Amino acid sequence: MQIPFTSSPRSSLGVEWELELVDVETRELRSGASDILGELGRPHGGEHPKAKHELLESCIEVITGVCTTVAEAEADLQATVDEVSAAAAERGLAVMCSGTHPFTDWATQEISPNPRYAKLIEDMQWLARRLQIFGVHVHVGVRSPDKVIPIVNALTAYIPHFLALSSSSPYWMGTDTGLASARSKVFEGLPTAGLPYQLSGWDDFEKFMETLICAQTISTIREVWWDVRPHPVFGTVELRICDGLSTLREIGWAAAMSQCLVEMLNSQIDKGYTLPVPKSWTVRENKWRAARYGIDAEIIADDQGSTIPLRDSVLDLVEELMPFAERLQCTKELTRAREILEIGPSSSRQRAVAAANDGDLKAVVDALVREMRDNAPTPQPMT
Repeated sequence: MQIPFTSSPRSSLGVEWELELVDVETRELRSGASDILGELGRPHGGEHPKAKHELLESCIEVITGVCTTVAEAEADLQATVDEVSAAAAERGLAVMCSGTHPFTDWATQEISPNPRYAKLIEDMQWLARRLQIFGVHVHVGVRSPDKVIPIVNALTAYIPHFLALSSSSPYWMGTDTGLASARSKVFEGLPTAGLPYQLSGWDDFEKFMETLICAQTISTIREVWWDVRPHPVFGTVELRICDGLSTLREIGWAAAMSQCLVEMLNSQIDKGYTLPVPKSWTVRENKWRAARYGIDAEIIADDQGSTIPLRDSVLDLVEELMPFAERLQCTKELTRAREILEIGPSSSRQRAVAAANDGDLKAVVDALVREMRDNAPTPQPMT
């Protein structure tokens, strides 16, 4: 089968941010998306252009338009988040974002009234029903389908960097999982989620999708939820690996790192370089190490099994990407990755708050709500 690829302006940018709706009294996840989206959609003819349903009624996804710079994407998101937050507050709800809610039981959650989600639940059953997880997705424009698969393959080497820096799901249904990112392991339960297959090119991608559709594994390529995937309709490479980020400030580093990496790989292809394809077992092991240990992980650096601190690798990557950040006007946002190494990702911050409050996970929810409201990630326990 042929899959048309809609060419996008090179390194254009789009961001999707999944927001949790929490009851201000109980701090539990609470349904409210349909009411809020109904209200926000009325001035737009019934559907808000940048606030959407997700699987759960306790989640609203906010999206940008097609942006040129990270600063533009941040401003775009902020405007929609402000609308959602105001409508949520009228209903006794607050807005926050983390890879998992610290203690809500997934079995209590309502599914959004959408036939697509009903089919997902019917097909996947428990695997889909428990998807009480939240993430950030970044799209970066690519002009040619011939470049997309080599870029996807090369980007898998950076999965631990994104996952560790964004890690924000240490808790699952009230229990400390011992992981920095439990969300990534929950999501891997779906048969078409997780690490992408290393394909040889666009033709190979088309053949693979044809096989999945003919076998009725999927009905559309939208049901392939790889950590990094091509998005033919948008004409982008989509990085889906990040846990939910609690502040717009953190969205900035994730968007900047994504945009700069794709621009760097694009430039290397233009110079005639063949992009590296990391060994699949190395990619899998490094993702696990990032999910388990976060920014304190040691990742595999070569085929001989040598390891390096992920912290050092992040610092090296930021330095390598700086010339591209200058070109794309996002040096300020990219350097926020260094800031996260200093203050800790959300997973570390959540544990610090819990420890300072005798293990009270409601205090963690309060901290996440404040971080989003104030756009201020902080390593200090907030009491």
